[in-house]
Amino acid sequence: MQSLWMILACAMFALMGACIKVAADFGASLAQIVLFRGVPSVLLLLGWAVVTRRVIRPTSWKLHFWRNISGVSAMWLGFYALSHLPLPTAVSLNYTSPLFITGWMLAWGGARRDYLRAVAVCIGFVGVLGVLRPSIGNDEFMAALTGLGSGAFGAVAMMQVRQLGRAGEPEWRTVMIFSSCVCASSVLGLWLQGWQALGWQAWLALLGLGLSGLVGQLAMTRAFGMGKALLTAALQYTTIIFAAIIGIVFWGDYPDMIAWVGMAFIIGAGLISTWRTYVESRRARTKSTKTVTV
Repeated sequence: MQSLWMILACAMFALMGACIKVAADFGASLAQIVLFRGVPSVLLLLGWAVVTRRVIRPTSWKLHFWRNISGVSAMWLGFYALSHLPLPTAVSLNYTSPLFITGWMLAWGGARRDYLRAVAVCIGFVGVLGVLRPSIGNDEFMAALTGLGSGAFGAVAMMQVRQLGRAGEPEWRTVMIFSSCVCASSVLGLWLQGWQALGWQAWLALLGLGLSGLVGQLAMTRAFGMGKALLTAALQYTTIIFAAIIGIVFWGDYPDMIAWVGMAFIIGAGLISTWRTYVESRRARTKSTKTVTV
C-alpha cells in the first residue's frame, strides 16, 4: 500500500507541474501560483474538518513548525531555481531530496544496513540525470545552489512528515497546516507583484494545480507516514516518468533513446525498493506466524 500511495502522489505532482506550466503560459504570476497551491487544500480540508467535527489543533506544534519552515523554504527555493536555470537542471537539483534522505537514513536514521534501497535511490537519480541531462553555466552557480538547497530542505520536510505520521498526526491536518503556511507565504509576493488579471484558461489551470497538489500532498503524507523512508524516496523519481507521459500527450515532447534508458533506470529503482519491502513484509509475517504457532 505504501508504494501505491507514493505512485499516486507522483502522478498528482506531475499533473500539478503541468498545470503550473499552463498557468504561467497564460499569465499567472509566481505569487498567484503559490497562492493556488494552498488555497483549495485549506478550504476543502478546513470545511471537511468543521462538518465532521474534527479536532484542528495539532498534536505537536514543534514538528509542524519545522515541517512548514523546511517545506515552504524548499518550495520557494525551487521556484527561484526554475526561474533562473534551464528546466532540466532545476528539476534535477530538486530531485536530490531522495539522496539527502538516503544519506541521513544510512548515517543516523536506523537504516545503516539497508544498502539495497540506497543503491536503488542512486540508480533512480542516474535515471533522472539521463532524462533531464542538466547543465550549469558560469553565471548560474548561485541559482544552482538554491536548487540544491531546495532538495535539501525538501528532504528535511519529508522526514518531518514521517515523524508526524509516527506521532499519530492525521494526513489531512498535516496537509491543511502546510497549505495554510503556503498561502501566508504568497501574501508578500502578491504585495510586491500585485494581482495579475487572468483569463479562464489560467483560472482552470490554477484550479487543477490546487486540486492535484491537494491529492498529491495527502498521498505523499500517507506514504511517508507508513514507515519505509528509502522506499518512498526511490519511488519519488517516478514523477519524472509521469511528467514525460504528460509531455508526450499534451505537448508532443517525445524523449530520445537516452531519456528512455533513464526512465528504465527509474522504474528499476522503484521495483528494487518495492521488492525489498515485499520480502521484508513476507519475512515479518512468517516470523509472526511461527511465534504464534510456538
